[in-house]
Amino acid sequence: MNAGELLERSLAYALGSVAAVPREGLGWPTPCAEWDLGELLHHLDDSVEALREGVTDGRVGLCPAGPAADPVSAFRERACALLGAWAAMSAARPVPAVGDRSMDAGLLVAVGALEIAVHGWDVARACGSARPIPSALAARLLPLAHLVVADADRGVRFADPVDVPPRTRPDGLLLAFLGRSPRPRFLFGAGPVRLP
Repeated sequence: MNAGELLERSLAYALGSVAAVPREGLGWPTPCAEWDLGELLHHLDDSVEALREGVTDGRVGLCPAGPAADPVSAFRERACALLGAWAAMSAARPVPAVGDRSMDAGLLVAVGALEIAVHGWDVARACGSARPIPSALAARLLPLAHLVVADADRGVRFADPVDVPPRTRPDGLLLAFLGRSPRPRFLFGAGPVRLP
C-alpha cells in the first residue's frame, strides 16, 4: 500500500466509525482519557484539515480552528476535501512543512493515516462498538508507528505500550503499541491514552 492507499483506507474506516456517533453522545468518554467524544471528533477534524493544508498549500498551520457545531458533518466534509486534495496533488508540488520543518508529502500523509485510523478506533470504542481496524491496514501502519512514536512521546502524547497475548492480530498490536487496550473492557470508558 502506498501513502495514498493508506490514507483512503484510514479515512474509510474512520468515516464508518464516525457514522455511528449519535448527537447525544458527544459528551461520552473515550479511550483518550482527557477527551470526551466531542473533543476527540474536533481533534480528528482538525487533523484532517491540517493534512489537507499540507497537501494543498505545502504548509501545515499550527493553530487549530474552533470546534464545529456538527462535528460529524464537519469531519465528513473535511475527509472528502482531503481525498480530493490528495488526488489533485502532482509530483511537482512543494514539500509540505509542519511549522518550520519540511516533511516528505508521502510521509506526512502516511502519518496522518495512522492518526486517522487509530482515532477512528477511539470513536468506535466511545460509541460501544468493537470495530477493529482492518488487519491489512493495521499491519501497514504498525511499522510506521514504531518509526514515528519515540520514548519521549510516552506519558505526553501516548501511554506506555500495553501487553498483549501472543498471536494478537495486527490491529491489537498497533493499538497496544500506542497505549490502548484492544480488550473489550474499555468499552464506554476511558483508557490510559493521553494525547495533546
